[in-house]
Amino acid sequence: MLEILLPLAMAQSVPAVDPPLDLEQQAAVRCSAAFAVVGHGQQSGNAEALAYPLVNERGREFFVRTAARLMDERGLTRDQVAMLMREEAQTLWDDDAVEAVMPGCLLLLDASGL
Repeated sequence: MLEILLPLAMAQSVPAVDPPLDLEQQAAVRCSAAFAVVGHGQQSGNAEALAYPLVNERGREFFVRTAARLMDERGLTRDQVAMLMREEAQTLWDDDAVEAVMPGCLLLLDASGL
């Protein structure tokens, strides 16, 4: 999962998805990206990331399932999905928004049954 998103600074421009992702798909992409950022922080020993439950295994599976759903439901390629995830991770990082989205994302992760 992290191999797809990192390095965040090298993210490419994301082409517009037509029609746009629905709210559920947007939330899944946002949470997948948040799990990747937090998982990377946890692996690096970042104290802020370690304040959350460990997300590496469950977050990675959430990420994979989200990517597969987008490819199946929207006909996106693996590269298109990777670009969406990179862009979202970069936005979360740039806006310092990971902390704001993680509570909802953890609820979504629990609700997913993973």
